[in-house]
Amino acid sequence: MSEAAVGQRDRRGYWKPAELLEPPPVYAWPPKPVGVAKWLFGFPGFLWPWNTLYAAIATLTWLFATPDMATMQTLAPGWIGFVLARNLVLMLAVFGAFHLYLHVGRRQGTDYKFTDRWQATNNPTFLFGRQVWDNMVWTIASGLPIWTAWEVVTLWLQANHRLPTASWADHPIWCALLMLFIPVWREAHFYAVHRLIHWPPLYRAVHSLHHKNVDPGPWSGLAMHPVEHLLYFSGVLLHWIVPSNGLHVIFHMQHLAFAPANGHSGFGRLKLGEAEFDSGAYWHYLHHRYFEVNYGSDLVPIDKWVGTFHDGSEAAGEQMNARLKIRSERAKAARKRA
Repeated sequence: MSEAAVGQRDRRGYWKPAELLEPPPVYAWPPKPVGVAKWLFGFPGFLWPWNTLYAAIATLTWLFATPDMATMQTLAPGWIGFVLARNLVLMLAVFGAFHLYLHVGRRQGTDYKFTDRWQATNNPTFLFGRQVWDNMVWTIASGLPIWTAWEVVTLWLQANHRLPTASWADHPIWCALLMLFIPVWREAHFYAVHRLIHWPPLYRAVHSLHHKNVDPGPWSGLAMHPVEHLLYFSGVLLHWIVPSNGLHVIFHMQHLAFAPANGHSGFGRLKLGEAEFDSGAYWHYLHHRYFEVNYGSDLVPIDKWVGTFHDGSEAAGEQMNARLKIRSERAKAARKRA
């Protein structure tokens, strides 16, 4: 498929898809059952490829790379260190695969890349002047231990029966539905946290670190301030309230950890050999480009409902500018009154 058939690059070097962004058909009224079925089971769709891939990794992790519950009843350095090392290996594998394929090997060049530039290699904004090194430091030095801490504490509490639990053997339907609900909860929680850290004092102190990545790459996804990591991974608190089990916890934590790699890939479509498909990254890329739009995702399109949605069109850009102008005028008026 030619690039022109699915998108175009403007005079400033920005690529955008030919079709404007819109929430999935599950939110359409009147209902569109055929569209919903295609969204659920199509490729790409809700199940394929990302949620199925993350569920498969989580299942293998739970079965073959997680200590048993008896071991996790005690907070001991041995198994905690093992989980930390396991998470590091998985992080390097997932983030490294996206980065090596798209940004080092440049296997699809700049085809479908949101900008015609590559990540900064001599920019004092970033640690060591290199965007990738900066992103890796924050991801591994802060994101990895905080991810692991949330996971370890939650599994320890489950192992000691201090949280409500549900086994697959006794509650298979509930457990299956919860697996489907976790991505939905993840996105709703992400929106709430993301709006919170765009509050000016928190933005300046915390979230501005992530927004140095105007032109993001895979490692930008978890390049955050430690406070943001604490809030971001706190979505796992869902399992402190509703009955679940270790597989749910690991799937949830890995979804939080891995999805940002694709979401910040920097490419609107991915090419694998002769095949190519929508990456799903454009919604969040527009947030990095414009800052004050698309705080969430299409899966839970709160932006669409509250007026912060940008679909990639010029009209959406004009609406955004008008909204920001009104906000600026109100802020000026408030300062004068003070």
